[in-house]
Amino acid sequence: MNTKAPLLALKDVRLMDGMNPLFDGVDIALEPGVRACLVGKNGAGKSTLMRLMAGLIEADSGERTLMQGLRYAYVLQEPQPDGDTVLDWAISDGAESYLAEAELFEFGLDPQTSAASLSGGEKRRAALAKAFAEEPDLIFLDEPTNHLDIFAIEALEERLKSFRGAALIVSHDRTFLERVTQRCYWLYDRKIMRLDAGYATFEGWSEKIVEEQAESLRRLEKAIERETKTFYSSITARRTRNEGRAARLQAMRADAAERVKNLGKTMEMSIDSGGTSGKLVAELKGVSKGFGDKTLLNNFSTRIMRGDRLAIVGPNGAGKSTLVKLLIGQINADSGEIKLGTNLETAYLDQGRDTLKGEETLWDALANSGSDQIMVQGQPKHVAGYAKEFLFRENQLRQPVKSLSGGERNRLQLARALAKSTNLLVLDEPTNDLDMDTLDLLEDMLADYDGTLILVSHDRDFIDRLATSTLALNGKGKTVETPGGWQDFLRQNPEFFTELSHRTPTVSKPAAKAPAPKPAPKPATKKLSYKDQKRLEDLNALMPKWQAEIKNTEAALSDPDLYARSPAKFDALMKTLEKLKTDLENGELEWLELEEKREALT
Repeated sequence: MNTKAPLLALKDVRLMDGMNPLFDGVDIALEPGVRACLVGKNGAGKSTLMRLMAGLIEADSGERTLMQGLRYAYVLQEPQPDGDTVLDWAISDGAESYLAEAELFEFGLDPQTSAASLSGGEKRRAALAKAFAEEPDLIFLDEPTNHLDIFAIEALEERLKSFRGAALIVSHDRTFLERVTQRCYWLYDRKIMRLDAGYATFEGWSEKIVEEQAESLRRLEKAIERETKTFYSSITARRTRNEGRAARLQAMRADAAERVKNLGKTMEMSIDSGGTSGKLVAELKGVSKGFGDKTLLNNFSTRIMRGDRLAIVGPNGAGKSTLVKLLIGQINADSGEIKLGTNLETAYLDQGRDTLKGEETLWDALANSGSDQIMVQGQPKHVAGYAKEFLFRENQLRQPVKSLSGGERNRLQLARALAKSTNLLVLDEPTNDLDMDTLDLLEDMLADYDGTLILVSHDRDFIDRLATSTLALNGKGKTVETPGGWQDFLRQNPEFFTELSHRTPTVSKPAAKAPAPKPAPKPATKKLSYKDQKRLEDLNALMPKWQAEIKNTEAALSDPDLYARSPAKFDALMKTLEKLKTDLENGELEWLELEEKREALT
């Protein structure tokens, strides 16, 4: 136990959110040197509590005490740098210029970079550098890993471990919290529960508490059942109108209702994988792509098959989102060949949430036709009912999207993406701003998804739980693909990202280019045999035909009265469909074998 006097403490703090209590008797204290996380569901009030601790808002009642002369820094969930340069912003709250420069370099930023030109990840790194440069006694970090790449997250982990002050962190990144925290504060049931251990032990501890509370609620409900039966069957009670017993029963029922209410709501998340795509989802051969003088992909080849779960990793700016857009046909390569599979139904959740318009309402974002219905996996649903499944309140439906929090905007993106039937799901940084419970639900849903998943993420735990293969980009045109998740990739390629582990901004002139070597003469090209070449051409014609016949047969079988009218026809169509799918499956496999043979020969 830490016996030092706290830098900052809240005691019996209460705060109302309109007519509803948000905090009801919160106690929390931070001593020097303590690195603590604040966890809880989206909407529980974590960011609000952090702002209250920082003195940015006031509680309705309770005490807030702080050490005299306390210096604190606050990194917002969505920082907005201003000033001409990053350095100007970093010193705007009193940091020494030399300290600000050192911290900016430590986080991989040139101090003279224009503050207006920063990307999302650069804004985050600039905000962290600014906070540490102010030499605070206490630092508040609200989702500090959002938009950071894995290497910037690891640098932040090391910076926090060497930080002498206290830290309070709100984050969804399990690996990050496990590596840096020594204490957990859990905002649950409008109060704070404290665990004097790091996040690695939090989940087991919190699950035990939830189980105990569920058992307590079960016992209370049984007691209410017994008391109700006794009360209404007792002649004496009826005759004398036992007001004390009636009041006690009413109080028990109120207690049970409050406990059920405080259990909180859970998102109802599901996905429909739609129609079956072709065996091949996407194939890239010798693809190169760059912008200006920066090469992102150089003679890159890969093949994504139906059912693959591909994680794409690399530093910010390495071209991960560019590769995704190439894979789904949104942009063209500079050179090389891209072949997309057939019957693809793609849902794409982009990192910047660019498909959301800030001025439109939540209602319009879900039902852009202006109606009160939204098609969810082929079935009409009322907009308010579907929004409720993603934990949106009815009074939020007419609010503009720009008023939503980061977590709420992410949930809105998920609601839109999951409304469609999709056999190719592309998620670019899906974990930003989501709470742990929602992440668990998302992981469970994706684990059961039988379509193809392409995942861009810096969340190491999320990748390890879901990916069957990992494709890494180093930002200089080099790529490596290995089976498994992030930890599997590191074990197999320990040196691939070595130069990125401690990045510093480069401000020197580029070295002169060496003269290009003369191209070596190309070896004679071998070709497929006439028989194999003819079969490949036949398959290219047959596969679209089989797919069309499958579609027509499925349409005929969708007639709900078919079996009643003609059982024999129904059975015949089922056998035809099964044969067509088998022919298509075998044909695709044969096509792939012939393509690989052709590539090997050339």
